[in-house]
Amino acid sequence: MMEGLPPYPAYKDSGLPWLGRVPAHWGGKRGKALFNKVTRPVHAEDGVITCFRDGVVTLRKNRRLRGFTEAIFELGYQGIRKGDLVIHAMDAFAGAIGVSDSDGKGTPVYAVCQPQSEANSYYYAHIVREMARTQWIQALSRGIRERSTDFRYETFGRQELPVPPSEEQAAIVRFLDHATRRIDNAIRAKRKIIALLNEQKQAIIHRAVTRGLDPDVPLKDSGIPWLGQIPAHWEVLRCRYLFREVDSRSPSGEEPHLSMSQKLGLVPSSMIEHRTLISASYAGGKLCEIDDLVLNRLKAHLGVFALARHHGVISPDYTVLRKIRPIVVEYFEHILRSPTCRGELRTRAKGLVEGFWRLYTDDFYDIRLPVPPLSEQGAIVQTLHDETRELIATTGRIEREISLLREYRTRLVADVVTGKLDVRAAAARLPKLEADEAHETIEIEVDEEALEEAA
Repeated sequence: MMEGLPPYPAYKDSGLPWLGRVPAHWGGKRGKALFNKVTRPVHAEDGVITCFRDGVVTLRKNRRLRGFTEAIFELGYQGIRKGDLVIHAMDAFAGAIGVSDSDGKGTPVYAVCQPQSEANSYYYAHIVREMARTQWIQALSRGIRERSTDFRYETFGRQELPVPPSEEQAAIVRFLDHATRRIDNAIRAKRKIIALLNEQKQAIIHRAVTRGLDPDVPLKDSGIPWLGQIPAHWEVLRCRYLFREVDSRSPSGEEPHLSMSQKLGLVPSSMIEHRTLISASYAGGKLCEIDDLVLNRLKAHLGVFALARHHGVISPDYTVLRKIRPIVVEYFEHILRSPTCRGELRTRAKGLVEGFWRLYTDDFYDIRLPVPPLSEQGAIVQTLHDETRELIATTGRIEREISLLREYRTRLVADVVTGKLDVRAAAARLPKLEADEAHETIEIEVDEEALEEAA
């Protein structure tokens, strides 16, 4: 797609570190000369609009209904209208900037901006997201925590921005709508394949951990509604007879720091640190040992349990569980992470607001689980390794393909909006789209882990 796109005939220095050279005929203005901040009243029928880190600004109900922290009192909420440029003051550094596709209302932490005559909101949404991608917004931060910023309208208004001619802004937006639509369709198709592979893997795991490996074994009723029948020779025990909570703290915080990911498990923070705020110190953090079972109390209802494969320091809000009898902990990790067990975990979690539910230790202790003989636990785990290895490898390959497509999309958008590639001729050849179709949000399935990235 980038092949065949020429550079512009002549360039000049923009004087901006994040932007570099721009086409010689482009102008420049400050954000406040291009956009006005507006404050509108809220209408009774307005739904809540969320500004997501992927640049989508839409009604919450258009994307998903769970995973948000709901405001009890909507103090200071403001009206947002379709076509407004919305900047999330505290999350702009992570890309939470976009054009609203709906009418609704939003939190006062959003800067709601209307363009002046020569500014195309869709073009400048790309530009401000490029400022985020290059970490320019983060460099402007006056926040007290690393990776936490305060990019309000006043700061945006002081920034010098490129100003292509109006018709050129429209051509850039038109080209990127077409190009990113094709890329997003390819990503969506690959995610559907991954979903099917995950369903197949979960079916294999569920069968093995609830029925064992012998298809002819006699069964009995487990007495557990979400579990159903289990092999007749298996026990059913409450978790209090399998694990005990340990709370050992790190005096210095110098141990390897581990973070929890629903997808990756408990891994070194360097593998997922781009998703998390970085703490200045891990002193006082909990310590876990290899073969401990660790759960994120706030996300236990999503099956966020993980076997510790590393010694290290973890969040104080995690729970560390250590076996108190000979068991294969990985077998129980599989059960507790299974979709069928999530309903049980959800009923045990306590809290008034979703997003702040906690699974307390006493409630975890009360959960009943199937307990095969020790040798059978080990055989089940080994069989699962063997039977899911190819599925995991295939999923990994497709995820890498998705990652490459996203990298390509990011590079294409960056090069086009900053004038490194000239798309005027290419845009002129594209078929005309209706206005609503041109800026239609293509819904990419969001897995449960991505809930933590909602703004």
